[in-house]
Amino acid sequence: MRGLLSCIFLLVALCGRPVNAAEESVHPSQCMAIAKSIPDKFQPVVIPAAFSFGTASSAEDVTITYAGHSTYVIETPAGVRIATDFSGFHGAAPVPRVVTMNKAHSTHFTLAPDSRIEHVLQGWNANGGPARHQLVVDDVFIRNVSTDIRSGAAMEADGNSIFIFEVADLCIGHLGHLHHVLDDSDYSAIGRLDVVMVPVDGGLTLSHGGMSDIVKRLNSSLVLPMHRRMTTIDQFIERVRGKFDVRYANSDSIKLSLRTLPDQPTIMILDGL
Repeated sequence: MRGLLSCIFLLVALCGRPVNAAEESVHPSQCMAIAKSIPDKFQPVVIPAAFSFGTASSAEDVTITYAGHSTYVIETPAGVRIATDFSGFHGAAPVPRVVTMNKAHSTHFTLAPDSRIEHVLQGWNANGGPARHQLVVDDVFIRNVSTDIRSGAAMEADGNSIFIFEVADLCIGHLGHLHHVLDDSDYSAIGRLDVVMVPVDGGLTLSHGGMSDIVKRLNSSLVLPMHRRMTTIDQFIERVRGKFDVRYANSDSIKLSLRTLPDQPTIMILDGL
């Protein structure tokens, strides 16, 4: 067993790389999944959610606030404020240092972001091909995994991004405006997610069945639903009930750390629309 653990640590060191691995200077990811065969008698090894090699203090709380629609505001222990799927409406004050965007609808991006925002990360590449982000801002590492997006009756390659925020030993993912099921290569690129923000509209993104299958496979400790205006959230919850605990919060915010994640995988519905 000790030898196997040594192999796991070595694989993490060698394989824990963000999406943009072609660049010379690559920040090591703490959240990349390992699904690589160990020689001889060992089966493929996967690092599950809520397994960390980091050393973050239990006092290093991350605050996550549901600002509305698909915008969550993440505040790191160092005070970095991040707004996801930012349209300029939800999560705009105080001004975030980082915003991520997806282009499915105008409620998920803005072409005129506040000039005081330091980093504007678009989930698509206007020049074609996948968007590639790997950004360190103080205590958070931000990377993306490109996915396709519906465009009329067809699919546009690389039009959406799943953004992943690695902070205080937590792996926090935002699925964006996800329009298709994920394959093994997607899951490998995403890695483990301790917290995942999931659209649960049941049609504008994915069906409730398709999204619940993704949530079950990710097996994150905490699932935060979003894109809730056009659906009855119970339809999604019924698909995962039994595998996930369900909690309704009386606040739009939650503070958490690696050590305070729920023991049972949990869907938490924060206040907001």
